[in-house]
Amino acid sequence: MAVFRPFKAVRPLPIYASKVAALPYDVMNSEEAAKMVEGNPCSFLHVDKAEIDLPKGTDLYSEQVYLKARENLDKLVSDGICKQDENNYFYIYRQIMNGRSQTGLVGCVSIDDYINGIIKKHELTRADKEADRINHVDYCDANTGPIFLTYRPESEISSIVKGWQASHEPVYDFVTDDGIANTVWVIDCGETVGRLSALFAAVDYLYIADGHHRAASAVKVGLKRREQFPNYTGDEEFNYFLAVLFACDELEIMDYNRVIKDLNGMSEQQFIEKISEKFTVEPVGKKAYKPEAAHTFGMLLGGEWYKLTAKSGTFNNDDPVEALDVSILQNNVISPILGIDDPRTDKRIDFVGGIRGLGELERRASEDMCLAFSMYPTTLRELMDIADAGKIMPPKSTWFEPKLLSGLFIHKLK
Repeated sequence: MAVFRPFKAVRPLPIYASKVAALPYDVMNSEEAAKMVEGNPCSFLHVDKAEIDLPKGTDLYSEQVYLKARENLDKLVSDGICKQDENNYFYIYRQIMNGRSQTGLVGCVSIDDYINGIIKKHELTRADKEADRINHVDYCDANTGPIFLTYRPESEISSIVKGWQASHEPVYDFVTDDGIANTVWVIDCGETVGRLSALFAAVDYLYIADGHHRAASAVKVGLKRREQFPNYTGDEEFNYFLAVLFACDELEIMDYNRVIKDLNGMSEQQFIEKISEKFTVEPVGKKAYKPEAAHTFGMLLGGEWYKLTAKSGTFNNDDPVEALDVSILQNNVISPILGIDDPRTDKRIDFVGGIRGLGELERRASEDMCLAFSMYPTTLRELMDIADAGKIMPPKSTWFEPKLLSGLFIHKLK
């Protein structure tokens, strides 16, 4: 049974919310972050990517960076930009992008639920990326970026959230430069907070949609605190970490497409003949092809688009990982024909999030790559089925938009 509890958020005063809120640290490099914060000393990127306030060339993983992050976080509070709530609350966080909304609840989840499999994972994490966030959370003594979790819909939770939105004014309501509307309500009624906690206690599992490294790092800092304070009771804030919980019917996974550097020594005709053994190949002309159903793919080669349909026998429907379109393409084309066995490390392959559109595939295929595949998006059901089976999804299987902004909610560990 899932633990979901309210907390005293450190958060911006309403007049500063739009200036503080920032995209998550891992969607831009240091140079891009430095450009984004020009003229905005309030941006949370000064916390999440504190190297931008240090001399150019500073090691991104040096202690200087983590100390600067803590200094900048403390300064947001001392300058009166952010303030900690006096009581434990839940928060409603709604985002609207291109007319589609997603609404989640902000609170804290248990590190024990992560350890015991109540919070389910579907990705592997890298030790170097974990180490960076462990240091960041440890030095800041705070969870500065929320983990993106999902769960199977529960009607009473939805009803409470919608009712609160309809009957209360939001505390934040602003649109970012990329046109995404962000609105936040504070649930400050003790009875409503208690009811929501009780309802989540009846939810069997939570699923990480995005933020595997942040989740793993938050848990490891919590365990580190337990070693430092062996008489802990379990109620301390370090036993919990910041999350936004969305019912899965609120979310949409976008396609995560592939571009390839070369044809592994084959001519275009030889390559098409080879993939025709496993796929029905239909030319569709110059117009970009976006797959409309699972097990179909768009392929751009030599300036022409093709529709590929996987033939029977190319995948196993009884295995939730093998039945994924990303697995079908990897196991039948990218690895055996193109010779790219590890897409995590091979420089001959790159990945393009669906938010960039198929025009980006066409650009890449005409500039630095020669081959592109457009994918049908992985579904939330597939993600949860794989997590339920204790399996791991292939790399670059899911792309979520819009991204949760950082800086609107900070969870202090004490």
